[in-house]
Amino acid sequence: MLQGTNQLQTKCFVDEVGRQKWVKVQGGETMVGTRSNGFRSRQAFSILNGGQDRVMAGAMASAPASTAGSESGGTEFTREDVEALVNERMKTKNKFNYKERCDQMMDYIKRLRICIRWFQELEGAYLMEQDQLRDLLESAEKKCEEMEAMIENKEEEFNAIIMELRKNYDLLQEKCAKEESDKLVLMDSLSREKEAMISAQKTNASLSKQLRRTEEELVAANQRIASNNEVYRKLQDYNASLQHYNTKLQTELGSANEILKRVEREKAAVVEELSSSRGLNNSLYDQLSSSKDALAEANKQKEALANEIGSRRMELQQVRDDRERQSSQIQALTDEVDNHKECTRKLASELDDLSLRSNELEGRCLSQNEVIWGLQDELTVAQKKIQMHDSTIVEGTLESEGRKKAIQDLQNRLAEAEAKLVEGENLRKKLHNTILELKGNIRVFCRVRPFLPEEATTAETKAITYPTSTEAMGRGIDVSQDGQKHAFLFDKVFKPEASQDEVFVEISQLIQSALDGYKVCIFSYGQTGSGKTFTMMGEPGNPEEKGLIPRSVEQIFETREALWSQGWKYDLQVSMLEIYNETIRDLLSTSKHSYDPSRLENSNGKQYTIKHDADGNTQVSDLTTVDVHSSHEVSYLLDKAAQSRAVGKTLMNEQSSRSHFVFTLRISGVNECTEQQVQGILNLIDLAGSERLSKSGSTGDRLKETQAINKSLSSLSDVIFALAKKEDHVPFRNSKLTYLLQPCLGGASKTLMFVNLSPDPSSLGETLRSLKFAARVNACEIGAPRRQTYMRTLESRLSYG
Repeated sequence: MLQGTNQLQTKCFVDEVGRQKWVKVQGGETMVGTRSNGFRSRQAFSILNGGQDRVMAGAMASAPASTAGSESGGTEFTREDVEALVNERMKTKNKFNYKERCDQMMDYIKRLRICIRWFQELEGAYLMEQDQLRDLLESAEKKCEEMEAMIENKEEEFNAIIMELRKNYDLLQEKCAKEESDKLVLMDSLSREKEAMISAQKTNASLSKQLRRTEEELVAANQRIASNNEVYRKLQDYNASLQHYNTKLQTELGSANEILKRVEREKAAVVEELSSSRGLNNSLYDQLSSSKDALAEANKQKEALANEIGSRRMELQQVRDDRERQSSQIQALTDEVDNHKECTRKLASELDDLSLRSNELEGRCLSQNEVIWGLQDELTVAQKKIQMHDSTIVEGTLESEGRKKAIQDLQNRLAEAEAKLVEGENLRKKLHNTILELKGNIRVFCRVRPFLPEEATTAETKAITYPTSTEAMGRGIDVSQDGQKHAFLFDKVFKPEASQDEVFVEISQLIQSALDGYKVCIFSYGQTGSGKTFTMMGEPGNPEEKGLIPRSVEQIFETREALWSQGWKYDLQVSMLEIYNETIRDLLSTSKHSYDPSRLENSNGKQYTIKHDADGNTQVSDLTTVDVHSSHEVSYLLDKAAQSRAVGKTLMNEQSSRSHFVFTLRISGVNECTEQQVQGILNLIDLAGSERLSKSGSTGDRLKETQAINKSLSSLSDVIFALAKKEDHVPFRNSKLTYLLQPCLGGASKTLMFVNLSPDPSSLGETLRSLKFAARVNACEIGAPRRQTYMRTLESRLSYG
């Protein structure tokens, strides 16, 4: 290891010496000499000399100037010069001109001598440099030896440190072993302490039991005071026994004081209980039961005391016998009596004091007994009152049970009446729908959106109210303007608090008709910002606020799965378009990437034309139709169409629909069992909102859009007026919207219109116009709807399979 370190240091030193002799000049290596020797820089023999060029250059740099250098005149030789000099051929015009050849040869020899001398000088410088390098190598070796010795010393020091660390490690291990043993000892002691604690707890429990027993004995001893007083009177002649009984009397008097205090506390508790019993009959009843239990316990205690008195009498007899035995010992105790006379006198004085105190306590006990007797009288009165209250409570419970039965009967009657009311309402709806279908009227639902935050602060009075009469409840709406009240009656009116689910429940049967083979059309009408798009599409990202279109699709797919077990198979196709500035746009077209409001024609070059056949079916040429198999696919297509739909900002709505949106679901069903085939169509249309230029503030492109929207809605009004008057010519072709809705408005279809209203008083004029238009629509008779059903032929049966 030390030898390798020495070689590495030597090599680094030599490289450092050679590195100091070289510099980079113009991207090539050159040998550089000192300024004193007169040599100028030249190109090195990088190829001829290989790795020795640096050493030779260093030797020349350190070599002293020689006389040969003056002769060579500072001539430099490169590899090319040497090769050219060696390969040089003498050329003369006349090969027989020896003089010229001799001159050339002399010149060539001279140049060879200069080159040789230059190499000799270079070799001498190399030898001098070699000596210097040897000296440097020897010094480096000495330094390496010193470093080796230093490293050896360091190794010895490190070994000593390692030994010390090992010793410390061994000591630490021993300490750890000792600590572990101590830990085990402590754990054993801790377990023993725990066992001792458990035993102490057990002894404590036993002592507490003994303490209870002693307390019970003390209570029993208190009852022996009267009998012991008689014993004291009979044993006054015996001084020794008197001292014993005096000490016993002191202890019994202390216990008597405690008993008196306890009696006072019980008296206060009884007073509080009696005061509370006067206000609360139920608690008095409970206290009465508890007092009865206490009385029973007192009787038991009385019997126990009687038994104990008998035992005390036996003990008294034993005491008398003991007295006779002790009389023989009196003579021996007379000497001790003299010694105890003084103590007896003191005890007698104390006994007098105690007797006075006992007399006072007896007086107090008598007074307390009188109070207790008075309380007992009050308790009897309270018991009588409780009995009276109990009788009244029983009567009240009987009356309450009768009332509960009556209330239950009334509730049952109310539930039956409500069930009949719901059944009657459903029957009324069915009959009403049947009448409308027979008449061919367009059904109209009215929905009022809630106030917006900025509108609620300005709405001082409610301009829209809802009648509560039986005939108009849920179907009527009243609008007040300039003190005049306008009343309207529709098929259904939804208040602002109505949810999307409540709205959909009312049209669910109509959606079912599309699966039964009918043409169904539902479109929303109203001013901009009245909630049409919310009613039809809902709120994106909120499943609870889904609109009629997603809910209708989900119901159709659910019913389709339910009818599968009955042999029905359905194929569903979806198409979506918008009418923007009287131009039809395919919202599912793959060539359409983004909405451009300045584009008036379709970018894909297709011309979408509306065509009606003899059966009343509508087709739009070149329109994209997508086969769908689940509601998720339809949701994806709806999101795609929503991104492509024309939307703009006006003063009345941040995101105002600038086009009429038409969602079409074509349903083809066949029953494998009955060979019956149906074809239904569901059209769900979100019309653009009508608006006044004075309120919307539309300019530029928005102005053109507003004009196109109002024109198409005006054409729709013209069609409705013509249908209401039953004119021969109905102007369906005045706009593409009315021409597209011709099968829905012209008959053979179940049609429903949602008129959406804004409750804002500033929009009251537009609200009245929408309601009047809805009333005209509701009065139109378009003919009874026809169901498209027929038996499947053999060819179609084979093609379908």
